Amino acid sequence: MSNKDTTSNPTGLSLYLRAAERASSEVIRTYSTSFGLASKLLAPPVRRHVENIYALVRVADEVVDGSAAEAKATGGSVDPNGSLNDLERETYRSLDERFSTNLIVHAFAHTANTCGFGRDIIRPFFESMRMDLWKSRHDQRSFEQYVYGSAEVVGLMCLNAFLLGHKVTKKDRDKMIAGARALGSAFQKVNFLRDLSADSNQLGRSYFPGVSPGALTEEQKTAIVEDIRAELAISASALPLLPPESRRAVVAAHTLFEALNNKIGNTPAPDVIRTRISVSSPQKALLLLKAWIGVVPK
Repeated sequence: MSNKDTTSNPTGLSLYLRAAERASSEVIRTYSTSFGLASKLLAPPVRRHVENIYALVRVADEVVDGSAAEAKATGGSVDPNGSLNDLERETYRSLDERFSTNLIVHAFAHTANTCGFGRDIIRPFFESMRMDLWKSRHDQRSFEQYVYGSAEVVGLMCLNAFLLGHKVTKKDRDKMIAGARALGSAFQKVNFLRDLSADSNQLGRSYFPGVSPGALTEEQKTAIVEDIRAELAISASALPLLPPESRRAVVAAHTLFEALNNKIGNTPAPDVIRTRISVSSPQKALLLLKAWIGVVPK
C-alpha cells in the first residue's frame, strides 16, 4: 500500500469531486456576473459549496426556461417536465449513494451532505421549478409558495455552507435564518420586477399577484420596491452575525441588489417595462470594494 500524500494530487473519488466542482464553478462564471463577482469574496472552501448550490439551481432553471424550450424548438424531443423529474430523482439518489454520473448533481450532493441540508429544503425548490411549467399567473398564496421554494430555500442552503464548522446560539441562528430567507426573497422579487416584460412576453408568466406586466402602475411598482426594501432591512440586521469568511460576499450581493432595487424605484414604471434595469460596472466595482473593506449595510 502506498503512503504517498494525495491531498494536493487527488485520485479516485476526490479527483472526480474536483472535476465536478470545477464544472459547477464554470456555471456560475458563465451565467451570473453579480453572484460570480460576490462569490469571489468567499473563503475558497465556502465558495466551492456556494458554487455547487448555484450550479444545480441554474441547471434546473434552464430546464424550465430557455434552454430546454429552445432545444425542443430546434427539433429535439426533450420533455422539460420529464427532465426536471429526472434531475430531482438523480439529486436524491446522489444524496444517498454519494455519487452521480452528472457532475453538477454530484457536486451539489457533496455540498448537501457536507453542510447538513436535505430533502426538506431541496424538495420545495423542485416544486417551485415545476410550477413554472404549468402556472402562468399567481395569487398571493402560490406566489409566496413559489418564492419560498425558488429563492428562500436557496438562501437557507447557502447559510448552511456559511455556518459549517461554526457554533452559534439558537437565537443567532434563528435571526440568520430569517435574514437568509428575506435576502433570497428580495433577490427573487428584484429579478421579477426587472424582468417583468421579458417574463410575460417570452415565457408567458406573471409572478406578482394582481399586476399586469404590460400595465405596471407607479403605485404598484413603488409598493413592490418598498416590500423589497423591508426584506433587505431584515437581511441587513443579520449580516453582522455571519462568519467573517462569508460576510463580505453576502454584503456584496446584498448591496448590489439594493442598488438595483433603488434604481428601479427611481425609474418610471413605463421605463421599467420597456428597459431591463441594471447597475453600471463602475458602481458594481465600488460596491464590491466597500464590501471588501468591511462596510456593512444598516
